[in-house]
Amino acid sequence: MSFFKKKPFFIAEISANHNGSIAQAKKLILMAKKYGADAVKLQTYTADTMTIKSKKKEFKITKGLWKGKTLWDLYDKAHTPFEWHKELFQFAKKNKIVCFSTPFDDTAVDFLEKLNCPFYKIASLEMNDIPLIKRVAKTKKPIIISTGTASLNEIDLAYRTAKKYGSKHIALLYCVTAYPAKKADFNLNNIKILKEKFGCIVGFSDHSIDPKIAGAAITAGAEIIEKHVALANQKNGLDIKFSIKGKEIRKLRTIIDENYKMLGREYFYRNKEELNYKKFRRSIYVVQHIKKGNKFTKDNIKRIRPGCGLEPKYYSSLIGKKSKFNLKPGTPLKSAVLSVNKLKKNKKR
Repeated sequence: MSFFKKKPFFIAEISANHNGSIAQAKKLILMAKKYGADAVKLQTYTADTMTIKSKKKEFKITKGLWKGKTLWDLYDKAHTPFEWHKELFQFAKKNKIVCFSTPFDDTAVDFLEKLNCPFYKIASLEMNDIPLIKRVAKTKKPIIISTGTASLNEIDLAYRTAKKYGSKHIALLYCVTAYPAKKADFNLNNIKILKEKFGCIVGFSDHSIDPKIAGAAITAGAEIIEKHVALANQKNGLDIKFSIKGKEIRKLRTIIDENYKMLGREYFYRNKEELNYKKFRRSIYVVQHIKKGNKFTKDNIKRIRPGCGLEPKYYSSLIGKKSKFNLKPGTPLKSAVLSVNKLKKNKKR
């Protein structure tokens, strides 16, 4: 998945924070680029591709940030107009940042294909829309599937569908669908579980207000981080409560990069500087005068720091053996003083 070669891959989600202004949308793209995002993401839908205009109980939001709104009213206010898309894609390209989108129905996919959208995301609440996943997969482009609210069986169906219908590059995002999500809502081990089960790139879509959670997600194995963004002094916006603003984007970029760097290599590794401290390990030293022919005892040799002598694993084999030399206190026992090969054979026995 060529776009995700840089790890961690940081996606700045614009969503509804443009507040109905294409000029503000462009400012958000510039800000995302300035503070280290690898890509910006739009959402491609209209109110009537999301829902119907109804005031029935089930179409009303009764909890959370958008309490009191109908689904139609929310999406009508939040959507990014189709007529903006071409200009925003071109603007992002001009400013050397990748722009892509989340389509919410087939018409959105058809529209985005005309704009040569480089890859696609399936939103958490659309991942059970198997026909939509089929349509996106048939583009043969990389696909990111967000997994908020989903069971492993549902994720498995979405993943297998994407693969079956043409997606060769699939990434999954662990996500908690809550706005904002609290620390107690997360189970970051889900990232490891998804990696083990599907063997694909797994990332994290973050709706929390604590950047440390994204850092922890990196430690758990996330290779993509998606986060809603807003302008530095922005106070209004449908997503503002769970968005990071201005320089906070750079702070998050730094946190995820530092956590990723600490993961290090994919093999067991110690750096040279740390290995210098091996000299302070314990080793076997003479602590009393020992004459040639005297036996080594628990009184005249000890396992102490530093590590200039034989390793402590030879200690038991030495007890009761005769010294071939006169030895002074403070002398490290070394192979030059003893027959280490014999000690090794005794240790194996």
